[in-house]
Amino acid sequence: MKNKEQIALFFATDFPLNREGVNELIASFTVREVPKHTFLLRERTYENKLMFINKGIIREFYRTEKKEININFYTAPQFITDFSSFIQDVKTNKNQETLSSVQVLELGKEKFNRLLEKYSCGKSFIDQTFQKILKDKEVFEYNRMTKEPEALYNELRIYRPDWLQEIPQYHIASYLGITPETLSRIKKRLS
Repeated sequence: MKNKEQIALFFATDFPLNREGVNELIASFTVREVPKHTFLLRERTYENKLMFINKGIIREFYRTEKKEININFYTAPQFITDFSSFIQDVKTNKNQETLSSVQVLELGKEKFNRLLEKYSCGKSFIDQTFQKILKDKEVFEYNRMTKEPEALYNELRIYRPDWLQEIPQYHIASYLGITPETLSRIKKRLS
């Protein structure tokens, strides 16, 4: 159970499922150490692993011909899987890259599906996960469309100070939809 305490706690608090099913699910994950600047997911591929971050930082982004646009950062403990691609068997539009050395727990899709068939509680995990993804996406889109970059930065200061300390500023600027120079001006104004 070493290295799996965080995922066990996650399921115990966020998804109080059938204990036997959860215990088998947790035991099925394998631990993987991933070096900094490694891609865990690339656009136009299929997500085929359920992944949970135990330690480190991962950035999620879209890529255009001209630039990369950060859409999220993941820190432990949470799932980092592109669930739309994983569940619906569609290619992802997202990229995920480690910003530090990372420890992830992984479970292949086939094994996960076998566990879903074996334990009915797996369906509630999928349903609740999709509800959370949709809620987070709506909040993200609303904030991006209605708030100025300074207000978004201020929210990061309140709710995600770890991001501001651990993630390079040019990535934060991309996430906020501004240039690094504009971010510097905002930081100076707010200090």
